Amino acid sequence: MKSALFILLTAILTENFVLCKFLGICPFLGVSKKLNTAVGMSGAVIFVMALATAVTYPINKYLLVANDLEYLQTIVFILVIAALVQLVELILKKFMPPLYNALGIYLPLITTNCAVLGVVLLNITKEYGFVDSILNSVGAGLGFMLAMVIFSGVRSRLEGCDIPKFLQGLPIVLISASIVSLSFMGFTGLVENIFA
Repeated sequence: MKSALFILLTAILTENFVLCKFLGICPFLGVSKKLNTAVGMSGAVIFVMALATAVTYPINKYLLVANDLEYLQTIVFILVIAALVQLVELILKKFMPPLYNALGIYLPLITTNCAVLGVVLLNITKEYGFVDSILNSVGAGLGFMLAMVIFSGVRSRLEGCDIPKFLQGLPIVLISASIVSLSFMGFTGLVENIFA
């Protein structure tokens, strides 16, 4: 149980894909303006990350590694992720049209969201087993959601501020994102000390 909790907390806090590894920045900056779209996008990313890991793990272990085809991992994983995103897109379009419309172009961009591919490849690099890979993927997705929700709050506060003209728009958004990112660096020692 200790290692499972460690994997989960590490993925959420100390190895946050958006704020520490800087993966998945496109949806992070594009969809974090409103809380409901940030949560909706995060839910879709969590689902795709967990499902992509569940599908790619056996493909990698029993097909690619077994036949000495590891060099095809990236291509195969991208194809699997693209198929899963299409599935999520169909589900949202059918059952949640307002969320589907609110996410707009950012929903198909989950296919090229490097955080999804990054978590799948990181599971292989860290040599996690199947259960640990799923835990890491869910943790990474929850970390993505945490970053999106926090930054959504920051951006809503920025709307009411008197920002100098030269910082308005993207510059103040990037400065704010860097400050939020810096705040997550403090979790590194905390998580390591808890499980030391």
